Parts: sequence; C-alpha cells; structure tokens
Amino acid sequence: MYYITGDTHGNFDRITYFQNKMQLSENDVLIILGDVGLNYYKNQKDTKRKDEVSKYPFTTFCIHGNHEARPDTIESYKTKDFCGGVVWYEEEFPNIIFAKDGEIYDFDGLRCIVIGGAYSVDKYYRILNGWPWFFNEQPNKEIRKYVEEQLEKVNYSVDVVFSHTCPYNYEPREFFMKGIDQELIDKSTEYWLQEIENKLDYKKWYCGHFHASKKTDKMQFMFEDYDVLKL
Repeated sequence: MYYITGDTHGNFDRITYFQNKMQLSENDVLIILGDVGLNYYKNQKDTKRKDEVSKYPFTTFCIHGNHEARPDTIESYKTKDFCGGVVWYEEEFPNIIFAKDGEIYDFDGLRCIVIGGAYSVDKYYRILNGWPWFFNEQPNKEIRKYVEEQLEKVNYSVDVVFSHTCPYNYEPREFFMKGIDQELIDKSTEYWLQEIENKLDYKKWYCGHFHASKKTDKMQFMFEDYDVLKL
C-alpha cells in the first residue's frame, strides 16, 4: 500500500501513532509531501531523527519541501532506482528515500510525478534569527526544464502529481499566515505549476506546504491527515 501525509517538520510522533494503529510492513510506502525535517540541521540532530524514522518497517518516501536541504547537496547521499525512477538515499538509512524532482514513478500501476520545492514566506524572519534557510528551496531553471522534459515524454499525461506547493489558482488563501504581505511573496513556483496544470492530463494532485487539509476539484491539500493512494 502507498499512504500519503503532509509536512512533518522533524516531529514523527503522529507517524509512530499511525504505524502502531495500521501496522505497516516493509512492503508499504509512506509518502511525505515535503518539509520532512530530516535534512534540516545537516548535523547529528538530523542523524538522530533518521535513526528514529529508519526503525519504521515501511519505506519513507520524501518529497523536497522548502525548509530542508536538497539531498544532492549532501555528500552522503547516493542515487538508486525505485519504482521506475531515481531517488536519493544514504547507505546508513536505506528505507528513507528522497524523490528527484521530475521523476515519474510507477506506484502500483499509477504513473506519478514528483515536483518539490516552494518559497519560504518566513524567509527574512529565519535569516534575522539565524534559523536555517535554503537558497535553493525553489526549483531552478534546470529542475524546471527536467520536469517539463519528463512530462513531454509522456505527452503531459500522468495519473498523480505529488508536489510541495500547489498551482497558483488553487492556493488555499484562507490558510495563509497572518501578517504576511502577499505582495512580497515570490510565487514563481506556483505560477509555473499553474502553467503545468493548465495543460496536464491528470487524475489527482496532492500537495502539502500550507498546513491545511482541503479538497478542491482534483487537488488535495494534506497536513496531519492520511490518505491511501488509489483512483
């Protein structure tokens, strides 16, 4: 089974509760829609969290968020094939994997593309307070080009999209952080995703980032809730 949930930000208590309730096995996969919190500090604090998560029997499939380092910038990460696509992993934690943006995975017969990254609306607050902020949090030109090339190969037709943020037209504005001037927010990733959504033939789109649970058309926002991947 393939299960889906939203941002965890390094707190896996609810994942432990979910595992105790559902009893997932090594044949199951839990997809986390970004801001997992395992490549946040880039030191032993991350290692401690990875030790915790690696004890789960299932595979933890992570999508890149905005509050974490990209695995290709961390020396310990290597690549391997998983369900027909490329993923990043560390030899010490083989059941924790990070998706490569633009890869199309075969999840139980469903064609699923991953598009991670987003802009941090609290960017300057983080910088001011010395908190981690990642300059490459959003997909750059090379990543966008790769995503578009992958979609062209399948004639812009997939079953499922997993992303961190969402296409611009679907932004859940009622869940925006209060006190943030939206005119100052870089929405280039959302505009780009909207261009993709406009011409994409898809059945379901999952995203996190907004700490919200909401369904609009074929778009589903997730946070602390869970879903099973099925159409």
